[in-house]
Amino acid sequence: MDEKIRSIIAQFELPEGETDARPYGNGHINDTMCVRVQTAQGEQRFILQRVNSYVFPRPKEVIENIEQVTAYLRGIIERAGGDPRRETLTLIRTREGAHHVIAPDGELWRMYLFIEGTQSVDLPDTPALFALCGRAFGKFQRQLGGFDASKLHETIVDFHNTPARYRQLEDAIARNEAGRLHQVQEEIAFCRRYAREVHALLDALNAGEIPLRVTHNDTKINNVLLDAQTGEGVCVIDLDTVMPGLAAYDFGDSIRAGANTAEEDERDLSRVSLSLPMFRAFAEGFLAEAGAALNAREKELLPMGAKLMTLECGMRFLADHLNGDKYFKVHRENHNLDRARSQFALVRSMEAQWEEMAAIIREIGG
Repeated sequence: MDEKIRSIIAQFELPEGETDARPYGNGHINDTMCVRVQTAQGEQRFILQRVNSYVFPRPKEVIENIEQVTAYLRGIIERAGGDPRRETLTLIRTREGAHHVIAPDGELWRMYLFIEGTQSVDLPDTPALFALCGRAFGKFQRQLGGFDASKLHETIVDFHNTPARYRQLEDAIARNEAGRLHQVQEEIAFCRRYAREVHALLDALNAGEIPLRVTHNDTKINNVLLDAQTGEGVCVIDLDTVMPGLAAYDFGDSIRAGANTAEEDERDLSRVSLSLPMFRAFAEGFLAEAGAALNAREKELLPMGAKLMTLECGMRFLADHLNGDKYFKVHRENHNLDRARSQFALVRSMEAQWEEMAAIIREIGG
């Protein structure tokens, strides 16, 4: 453990004992370490993280959002007779009473209580597992249903604003920074078919048909901790992107990532399709927990959330390809273009199964 990490850890209120810290997990955004403290009563573990200031240029706002959301969840969980130290993230205070440390280089560090007896998986390999993921994110949505989302900071501006993402793509087309425009005429034509449809969710919000909610905005299955013994969902983690948003964002992003029959960067597009059994499984889990908290229009728009979150991701990949691969890491030539094409193939599959998707939501959503 180097002296910098040691000095950061020393500023948090931890039990007395021998302490060490080692890299932990496989996250791509923040630096994460597991801190172990050997006390007279046994070992206690904590998670120490550096918040990536490039991705989150106002990291204090990230912490303020997490403080608000976890405090609210703690009250909800306690009133339900649950264990808030296990069912939501617990920020550790510094000796000065804050929930973060600013290092000499200006980087922000925070620490959580380690939630013991849990595990995570990167991809759902069965409908049953995906349903558990759906229940966890649906419960998160329901528990925060009474929280005023307007109190939260927008930590990444326009993160799931699909019209803004479309404008960013058009800007990348106009600049043609990497000189790749000739490669992607078919993909550009595909995206331009949706110039009006990209507004569907925000139009419903602006019309007062659906409410602004607290949303997670990164609803991958590895952001759910599962009980190591029972396999049940215990806690939703990685709250850095918690912001005001729409229920369809969280539902849709999970479907995009978890109900695809192929990898995100699959080059053989014949392998890319929406798995209706996986779609049904997630929807059943999500609506079993969140259904009573959502209005009829929100439920009706859940398939549109899946379609637009997939289209949005594809547009982001395509824009980054045109910009010279500045945002997403690439591991081969035209990697972002492959990713974009795969997402667009998934959109086509959703459209081919649109009536089935809508029927599933009507059947289980009431």
